[in-house]
Amino acid sequence: MAAHPLRLKNPSPAEQEARKIVGVNAETVTNVSSTDFPHHYPGEDHAWDKNKFQESFQVQFHHNKPFDASFSLIGIDASVANAFRRILLAEIPTLAIEYVFVNNNTSVIQDEVLAARLGLVPLKGGKEGLLSFLKWFKKPEEDAPAEEQFSKAYDYNTIALSLKIECTRNENAAPGEKDPHKLYHNAYVYAKDIQFKPFGRQLKYFSDDDAIMPTNPDILIAKLRPGQCIDVDMHAIKGVGSDHAKYSPVATASYRLLPTITITKPILGKDAEKFARCFPRGVIGLETVTKEEAAQIGSGYEGHEGEKKAVVRDPMKDTVSREVLRHEEFNGKVKLGRVRDHFIFSVESLGQWDSDEMFLEAVKVLKVKCEGLKKNLADMTR
Repeated sequence: MAAHPLRLKNPSPAEQEARKIVGVNAETVTNVSSTDFPHHYPGEDHAWDKNKFQESFQVQFHHNKPFDASFSLIGIDASVANAFRRILLAEIPTLAIEYVFVNNNTSVIQDEVLAARLGLVPLKGGKEGLLSFLKWFKKPEEDAPAEEQFSKAYDYNTIALSLKIECTRNENAAPGEKDPHKLYHNAYVYAKDIQFKPFGRQLKYFSDDDAIMPTNPDILIAKLRPGQCIDVDMHAIKGVGSDHAKYSPVATASYRLLPTITITKPILGKDAEKFARCFPRGVIGLETVTKEEAAQIGSGYEGHEGEKKAVVRDPMKDTVSREVLRHEEFNGKVKLGRVRDHFIFSVESLGQWDSDEMFLEAVKVLKVKCEGLKKNLADMTR
């Protein structure tokens, strides 16, 4: 007799939703491991399917500003979400100061420390110049002769900057003045004191508002006193965060899972007010029990018409502190969790990329990596 073909069944929507929730309990976290893979559930086919993914995957923007974006990716695996995060941190090229030529430094900051501080100052400029015109600079060999080390620094791969500043006394300061800002000139050296020195075709791409400049002009670099000065020239080149953190294009790139709060039994009156205080503001709201709810048998609101009840307003604002689980009066009335495939991203740009553009660039980088892997796999089978 011929064997019966495998009969596949589809889980109910309630089962599917329950499997997506990571349980957050008083002292444990449950349902951590993903189960949506073939042969985990008997009779269910969970093989990855492109069409199913296209139907279920969603992108939701919460806010989108040039330096700060927040959005949700819904329906992807944690490994993919984390790949995007790591690419944002370490593999998107940006411009940063790499070489510092110290002509004179009589400040209290050592040359090496000063060079490190200057390298960490984030820069910005015209996007066309940064993304299209500016190319990679090939670093010289460590043992290369001094005259050859920067012989290949051209307008299309190197940005020249300088910082020349000296502290002097203010002859017009009031007697007994103690404020260094009033007592001296240039007592504090800020990022805005860094000057861009364009050459070659750079004026075409980096001029006026598009000129190379610090993203935040008020970053403090050093403090000076009369007689002290800093005179340095600098070269900025493109790099990636995996080489050094100064090349990372983001201040932060992180994600968190969407919190879930399920009220399983009615919470009324003063308990409702206390319940709301267990969460950040805006997560829990208070509503009045309606006549219809009070008349519904088995709702738990019988005889409580007009009283306040706790309702979930915005779980996205929750931090999942578990404070509510400490109170006995809420035992068995609330369940906390996180949605396994709902990733809330927060991306803060340092200025060279808009926050949403960076994520699209991260998608391109991952695509290139996948194409490379696909090619290598094809070569292995030959």
